[in-house]
Amino acid sequence: MNMSLSLSATVLAGLLATAPAWAGSAPQLAGTWVLVAADVVHPNGAREHDYGAAPKGLMMIDPQGRYSVQIFKSERPNFASGDRATGTPAEYEAAVLGSSTHFGVLSVDAAAHTLVFSIDAASFPNQNGTTQRRLYELSGDELSYRVAPRSNGDVPISVWRRVR
Repeated sequence: MNMSLSLSATVLAGLLATAPAWAGSAPQLAGTWVLVAADVVHPNGAREHDYGAAPKGLMMIDPQGRYSVQIFKSERPNFASGDRATGTPAEYEAAVLGSSTHFGVLSVDAAAHTLVFSIDAASFPNQNGTTQRRLYELSGDELSYRVAPRSNGDVPISVWRRVR
């Protein structure tokens, strides 16, 4: 009996160690979100659209903190050949620069008001296996967060609306 109890405690400890660090308001983030805006704030304070005038996107967060994010520029051109394996350099560039996707585990640092994305894989391979921290604001069913500044000082901002 003690052996069984010890084994159960070990298994439970292992499961808890791999669970996301939901804290503060984090459980409120579970659900499906649609992209409202994907903007960028330049160092001079000017704000512009980063993924075109009508970006499309979806973010899904499950109750355990696993997430998936997709952001697409609506104005991406179709490949003339109709075959993604035979695109032109310009078509490939537009496809890559017009999208941002990643998935992994999300946690919240409530004290710092920061989302912590532990990225398993991303459309930009340099983000694979990284951890990204993003200041966020949650107001009712609207969530916005700021990405770390780019090398040129631009700060991307994503705004999402909960749909479920």
